[in-house]
Amino acid sequence: MVFGQVVIGPPGSGKTTYCNGMSQFLKLIGRKVAVINLDPANDSLPYESAINIEDLIKLSDVMKEHSLGPNGGLVYCMDYLEKNIDWLQSKLEPLLKDHYLLFDFPGQVELFFLHSNAKNVVMKLIKKLNLRLSAVHLVDAHLCSDPGKYVSALLLSLSTMLHLELPHINVLSKIDLIESYGKLAFNLHFYTDVQDLSYLQHHLDQDPRSAKYRKLTKELCDVIEDFSLVNFTTLDIQDKESVGNLVKLIDKSNGYIFAGIDASAVEFSKIAVRQVDWDYYRAAAVQEKYMKDDENFDDDDD
Repeated sequence: MVFGQVVIGPPGSGKTTYCNGMSQFLKLIGRKVAVINLDPANDSLPYESAINIEDLIKLSDVMKEHSLGPNGGLVYCMDYLEKNIDWLQSKLEPLLKDHYLLFDFPGQVELFFLHSNAKNVVMKLIKKLNLRLSAVHLVDAHLCSDPGKYVSALLLSLSTMLHLELPHINVLSKIDLIESYGKLAFNLHFYTDVQDLSYLQHHLDQDPRSAKYRKLTKELCDVIEDFSLVNFTTLDIQDKESVGNLVKLIDKSNGYIFAGIDASAVEFSKIAVRQVDWDYYRAAAVQEKYMKDDENFDDDDD
């Protein structure tokens, strides 16, 4: 049984940096890691890839040969990979004995909530190679400073979760830069826990562009709250404690913490419910570390 992560997220969310940092951290704690680059547009990798999709197909060649733009070219590449899944399977088989896998996917979000080819690739690998994978969906933390962008990030996260049908962890990446584009309207736990989104309406109404679509925004927020699936954890990829906390969540979601355990159901239950930091207090610690003190936060609990 092989474990790993499917790393996804919009362009600029830090997927490649995440794969580089995560692979280094996992090696430090004693795991053999293989990073698989499945982004044909990523020709400058900071990590050593065990498998590179460019050995199969290159985005530049596709765009030139078929007169496609970057988006259409990426869809074509994923479709080509799906049709040649045996190539990827043969490359992965030597790694299955003792490696933890990190799949670095393209940043084109349509691949993960609209098109089926990327999902089909993952599902075929899970079925054929008996993989245990979790989706790690990165969202740039600075989007929290703009209520409209934050709602968009929530919709993207929800759509991706429903489409991929994998154990799923949403991550606010670059948490150390969260206030680079302005102060947050609420405390950090409001954004990580995805609390009552009606509190955002007042701030959205202050933006003339958002006020025009007030009714639409309210309906979209209601959809997010009705599903009640989306929440976030935070990540500073340069901070070992932050990466370690995320690894614990991922290991629990894909079952890695149970690997190699030959015990009764009672023992498994003890591991599953072992004490962890409550999310509220973890978010409070992150806020204290990365955000300036500001007594003027709106009280979202009133």
